[in-house]
Amino acid sequence: MRKNPSFLFAFIRTTIFTVLLLALGLIMGFRYASEGSLFGRKIAVFETLAKKTQGNNLSKLMSGSKSAPVSMDTFWEVWQLLEKEYLETSEIDETKMMDGAISGMVWGLGDPYTMYLPPEDNAKAEEDLEGSFYGAGIELAYIDGAVGIIAPLAGSPGEKAGLLAGDIIIHVKDEAKKIDEDTTKWTLDDAVKNIRGPKGSTVVLSIYRKSDNSTKDIAVVRDEIIVKSVTLKIEEVGGKNIAYLKLSKFGERTVDEWNQAVSEILSNKDKITGIVLDLRNNPGGFFDVSIDVASDFVKSGVVVSQKSKYSTKDYNSTGKARLANIKTVVVVNKGSASASEIVAGALRDDLKIKLVGEKTFGKGTVQNRRELSNGGGLHITVGRWLTPDGNWIHKEGLPVDVEVAQNYETTEDEVLIKAVEQL
Repeated sequence: MRKNPSFLFAFIRTTIFTVLLLALGLIMGFRYASEGSLFGRKIAVFETLAKKTQGNNLSKLMSGSKSAPVSMDTFWEVWQLLEKEYLETSEIDETKMMDGAISGMVWGLGDPYTMYLPPEDNAKAEEDLEGSFYGAGIELAYIDGAVGIIAPLAGSPGEKAGLLAGDIIIHVKDEAKKIDEDTTKWTLDDAVKNIRGPKGSTVVLSIYRKSDNSTKDIAVVRDEIIVKSVTLKIEEVGGKNIAYLKLSKFGERTVDEWNQAVSEILSNKDKITGIVLDLRNNPGGFFDVSIDVASDFVKSGVVVSQKSKYSTKDYNSTGKARLANIKTVVVVNKGSASASEIVAGALRDDLKIKLVGEKTFGKGTVQNRRELSNGGGLHITVGRWLTPDGNWIHKEGLPVDVEVAQNYETTEDEVLIKAVEQL
């Protein structure tokens, strides 16, 4: 049986997830639904914003909108006043100002899922979806108000160097990046940015270890960190031998990892009672990957429908259905969103597979990822998705058939145990 984290550990993980949910997980890659013709095109529409002399042209462009004409005069008036009167002239960064202006424009739509990511943030999002990056391989969170380590990833440089769960990072030194700073005023984003770095480079972490009240410097040589999105355990739970299949996101590597897991399940088919598909705290990812995953259970018919601005389209099972004849139950919670809700909704509507746990997050929109000429990214809500039964679960979430919440003060996974009972 898996050992679950303490209540504090779970609270911190939930906090991390909440922060990441809007920044990454709820960004659904729109590779199928855009019909492919526009995906990946470089968009230069914002280049004009970077040229102050284009203010009048933009005003003329906006005068053709459906609403009242919008003047850019105030925008440039504020810009010029800041340049002229702001006290710390040396601190003015026009690139950051422009990124902020674009972010504000997108924010003005009032849709939390339509967002602009500046180049650095866009690169991080891309790394997370690809499932790999270069760094120390440690999961960070605030511990007692300081930047701390939730856990080093198995086999990571951080684990090999001797970092432990619960270590507080009090100082970071990296000669190549010219960093030699205490972490007192760092955000988690600052910590991630500063601790990540090129393969083979060294970062020295000064840590405080509460367990023995010690401080020490630990040098970590960065390497490629592979974060698996699919894990499989064939294990006994509640007297039944099950395939415990955990899917944490729908990224670039998910299909290959999924195929490996399915092959292992099929090779143990006669030894297991059924499959528990765990989608807890899965924030989503690529639209087409969710269809691939659902298609391994659903033999035929609609997996998900999409209503866009100009049309409605059904996305059907690809017909693989390699797991169709194995008893399955799906585990979800309030952190299950977007693509994970597509899979859970398809299995519930098409196959009457039970959902166990807590009502899901409720994100029923699809975003198109656009790569911009400055290296940034624009994520635009372009449609609503519906379950096979025609339900739009946005802001409502998918209800569960068997409701059970995890008790983080125990070492048992009550939700998993209840799920196994359904097999």
